[in-house]
Amino acid sequence: MNKTKTYTVDEARKRMESYCAYQERCHKEVENKLFEMNMITIAKEEIILHLLKHNFLNEERFAKAFARGKFNIKKWGKTRIVRELKFRNISAYNIKSALTEIDEVEYYKTFNQLAQKKFDAIKESNPYKKSKKLADFLLYRGWESDLVYQKINELMPRK
Repeated sequence: MNKTKTYTVDEARKRMESYCAYQERCHKEVENKLFEMNMITIAKEEIILHLLKHNFLNEERFAKAFARGKFNIKKWGKTRIVRELKFRNISAYNIKSALTEIDEVEYYKTFNQLAQKKFDAIKESNPYKKSKKLADFLLYRGWESDLVYQKINELMPRK
């Protein structure tokens, strides 16, 4: 016997309103949630339209909150933020708009602090291995490669 719960359109709409009100969501997350709830296509479209119309779902607002959060909390660079937003099918316009949320001065300040902190934390006597570890760490976090290598040259001047 199949134990999956079924929802009426009204029940699903109420659940999705709560889901979107709790935290900013993108269309992809909402569609996945509706898919998990086994909603038919017509119902999904109706619910998404309702969420958009009543401002529960707003892609630009989601992108801006995402960019701010990942930068301030996880210390991600712009490349990683852009990659993650593209993965969530956010439009180029909204991605560009989201990046304006990150203050340039704060961006470089955060990058320099993060790089210095990681550099000091890496216990490696071989300078090449140390710079590789630092580069891998910063690139994974989504910082631009030119910034990363410039910082490595600054922290580890070549003899």
